[in-house]
Amino acid sequence: MTFRALLLALLLLPLLFPPAAAQQTVSGQARAIDGDTLEIQGQRIRLLGIDAPESGQACRDAQGMPYPCGERARTALANMVAGQHVVCAIEREDRYRRSLAVCRVGQTDLNAEMVRAGAAIAYIDRRYQAQEQEARQARRGLWAGTFERPEDWRRANRGR
Repeated sequence: MTFRALLLALLLLPLLFPPAAAQQTVSGQARAIDGDTLEIQGQRIRLLGIDAPESGQACRDAQGMPYPCGERARTALANMVAGQHVVCAIEREDRYRRSLAVCRVGQTDLNAEMVRAGAAIAYIDRRYQAQEQEARQARRGLWAGTFERPEDWRRANRGR
């Protein structure tokens, strides 16, 4: 191989095999904005792989009575992070340029815990499908009664 060909190959190598993007981490005291969004150090972080009822959303309990499931989801997340040091590993941004992350308190995956508690559902990449199945079988949270999937509720209530 000529020197020129070797040099060209070395210059093109990073284009063919780009280095993995460094995963950004945000940590500190967190505040629950809603059931799937935290704020840490002024940065809003959406919990990746889950979808929680919206703030104004109501669901029905096992007796068919309405309850504010969106507010309950926010409260569940707020209780999980209260007084705790939260670490969020940002994996990517969504189409709205929101940071999408897996957040932890110690070794506890908050995303998974929200789904396991029935306060949120597995969403998009379905990485938390096992936790959703567990909550569904145990009839925890949302699964104890009936609810409209948050995505469907947002679509039906857009612009209100």
